[in-house]
Amino acid sequence: MLPDHLKGLHLRSAGLITVEGRTINVWEFSPPTDPAILDSWALHFRRQYCTDQELPELLSGTGMTIEQYLNAHIFPDKVKAPGPSIRSGDFAEFLISDYLEFTLNLWVPRGKYADKASNNESVKGVDIIGFHQLDIATPNRGDALYAFEVKASLSGSIYGGQLQNAVDDGSNDQHIRQAFTLNATKRRYLREGKTLEVSRIARFQNPADNPYKYYSGAVAVLCYTAFNEEELAKTLADTHSNEAELYLMVVRADLQMKLVHELYERACK
Repeated sequence: MLPDHLKGLHLRSAGLITVEGRTINVWEFSPPTDPAILDSWALHFRRQYCTDQELPELLSGTGMTIEQYLNAHIFPDKVKAPGPSIRSGDFAEFLISDYLEFTLNLWVPRGKYADKASNNESVKGVDIIGFHQLDIATPNRGDALYAFEVKASLSGSIYGGQLQNAVDDGSNDQHIRQAFTLNATKRRYLREGKTLEVSRIARFQNPADNPYKYYSGAVAVLCYTAFNEEELAKTLADTHSNEAELYLMVVRADLQMKLVHELYERACK
């Protein structure tokens, strides 16, 4: 079921055509304004950093309130650099993870944000991985792995090449970052005792013997001031390592960091 906070995400009827003749799929995003939906969305945020089961144990002994603890140890800093940019990046990854899970119906592991050594750092590896399996018990050539790189500009500034950066970073995914990310995800599930999820990850670790389809995505999540069709059309992707299966996506979002910060504040309730 599509979560309420994602109901404002719609594909624009006409995309952009790059100088190479590729299509950039443009999605319009109007965030919700209903306080109840914002609270639910914020809780969804927090659970990706820290589960309901973990929070009381982590809070125990600190002498902190939930808000103090989350802001000090879990959430990226609101003011101190690079915290705001990490918040922006995490927000964009959460949004695109939701798109992959609830719109494309993929399995999208979420636990990497809980593994941060510092709250003001981004997680190494592929930004988002999603999986499609025809039968989780038996490998099939029709199975697919999706690797998406996501960049964001939500501060009110002009376009800064975010989509091109996502393309360039994503070109390293298949041969450099993918194996690292799969192994890290598998280890996380192994520590949690989730044997089914461990098996599902293992299915994608040896494409030579167990082939599957591989799709790449490059995404820019942009506020209105950063959305520049002329500059976006200059995006180059012909040298991408998986250029034949590369999906270019821009989310033109009616929001700025004020809403992102509000969601983090609501997540402390």
